[in-house]
Amino acid sequence: MMDLRPVGYVIGLLVAILGATMLFPMLADMIEGRGEWHVFLESAIITMLTGSVLAMSCSNGVGEGLTIRQTFLLTTGVWVALPVFGAIPFLFGETELRFVDAYFEAMSGLTTTGSTVITGLDSLPRGLLLWRGILQWLGGIGIIVVAMVFLPELRVGGMQIFRSEGFETMGKILPRAQEIAGQISLIYVFLTVVCALVYAGLGMGFFDATVHSMTTIATGGFANYDASFATFSGPVEYAAAVFMVLAALPFVRYVQLANGHTSSLWEDSQIRVFLATVLVLVLIMTVFLTSVFPRHWEQAFRESLFNITSIISGTGYASVDYMGWGSFPVMLFFLIGLIGGCAGSTACSIKIFRYQLLLASIKTQIKRIRSPHGVFVPLYDGRPVGRDVLTSVMSFFMFFVLSMGVLSWALALTGLDFITSVSGAATALANVGPGLGSQIGPAGNFAGLNDTAKWLLTIGMLVGRLELLAVYAIFTTQFWRN
Repeated sequence: MMDLRPVGYVIGLLVAILGATMLFPMLADMIEGRGEWHVFLESAIITMLTGSVLAMSCSNGVGEGLTIRQTFLLTTGVWVALPVFGAIPFLFGETELRFVDAYFEAMSGLTTTGSTVITGLDSLPRGLLLWRGILQWLGGIGIIVVAMVFLPELRVGGMQIFRSEGFETMGKILPRAQEIAGQISLIYVFLTVVCALVYAGLGMGFFDATVHSMTTIATGGFANYDASFATFSGPVEYAAAVFMVLAALPFVRYVQLANGHTSSLWEDSQIRVFLATVLVLVLIMTVFLTSVFPRHWEQAFRESLFNITSIISGTGYASVDYMGWGSFPVMLFFLIGLIGGCAGSTACSIKIFRYQLLLASIKTQIKRIRSPHGVFVPLYDGRPVGRDVLTSVMSFFMFFVLSMGVLSWALALTGLDFITSVSGAATALANVGPGLGSQIGPAGNFAGLNDTAKWLLTIGMLVGRLELLAVYAIFTTQFWRN
C-alpha cells in the first residue's frame, strides 16, 4: 500500500505557508481601517494550525524522496487542498460567499484562471483584493515549479522533452530541483517588483500597482475593479502587454540568462514561434478594427495588443468588451485561448511547444507517404524527438478535446446555453478566465451560474492547470496497485 505520509507532510507545510501569507492582507485591512482584519487573523490561525498539525503528524514518514505515484498524488492533492483554506477569507469576510462560490474563487486564483464570482470589486476591502492577488501570485510560482520539476519527471503531455539531456534545458545548469525552484523564485519576485514599479510610474496607485503586478506576472487576471483593466488606459496597457508576454516565456531561460547564457532566449524555438504568433494576430486584429470601426490606428493597435496578449497568455484581463467587435474577433479570441504560452511559464492552455511537435509529426508523416522507403524523424529545435514524447503529446491533445467535449455536455445538462457551455468548458480547461456570451464574457462573471456548473468548472480548472494526465492518472486502477 502507498505510504501517504510524505504527501501529507508536504501538503501540510504548504498549507501552513499559505496561512502565513494571510497576515499580509490582514495588515492591509488594519491600515485601511475598515475592521475586516480579524477575518484574516482567524483564517491564518486556522490554516497555519491545521497545516502544522498535518505536517508534524506525517513527519515520521519522510524519506529520501518521493516515488512516482506519490508525486502524482502530491501534484493533484496540493491544488485540491490549498483552495479549501484559501476560500476561508471569502466565506467569513465581507463577501460572505457560500462554500461553492468561495472554493470556486480560490481555485480560480490558485490555478491562475481568473474567472470570478464576485461582483462589486470596486467597494471590497483592500485585504480581500490583496488576498485574490496573493492567491494568483502563489499559484503562478507554484505552477512554474510543478511544470519544470515534477511534470517532466512524470512524463506528462510531452513535458519529458524538457528533461532530456539532448535539449538545452535547466538540467545542464541546475541539476537539483531546489536550485531550479530557488532561482526561478528570485526571478519571479524580480519581475513582479519591476512590473509594480512600472505600473506605479504610469499612474496607478501603489495598492493597485502591487495587486495588478502580482496577477500580471502570474498571468492570472484578477483585477481590483469590475471593469477589469478598462479602468486604466493608455501607456499602462502597453506595459501590461509587455509583462504578460514576459510571464508567458519559459522562466528557465531567464535562469540561463542570469547564468551568462545571453542567447538562450532567442535560441528557443517556442519563444520565437510564440512571439511571431502574437505579432501576426495583433496585426490582423488591428487591420480588422481600423477597417470595420471608425477608430484611430493607435487605439486599434493598443486594444488589439492588450486583449490578444491577455487571452493567448491566459491572463484574462479585458480592456474592452470585445463581444461587440463582431463574430470574427469573438471566434479568434476563442481559438487563441486554446494556444497558450510557452512551457515552464505561468501561462496556461495547450502550450506552443505541443503545436510545434504536432506539426513536426504531421510533416514527417507526409514525407513518409510520399517516400515510403525513406527514414524521417520529427525534429524539435533541430533535434530528433522520441516516440514516447510524440505519443504523450498526441494523448494530451486527444484528452483535451475529449475533456472539453464532456465538460461542455455536462454544463449544457445543467441548463446553460451552447455558447456559455462550450466557452465555459474551454476557458476552464485552458485557465483563461473570461468565456463568451453575455453571462461569462469579458463584461460579465460566473456568479449567475448554477452550483452544479460552478463545481464542474472548478474541476475543469484543476484538471487543465495540471496538464490533464497528471490528474487522470490517479483515477486508474493501475495507479493504486502495488
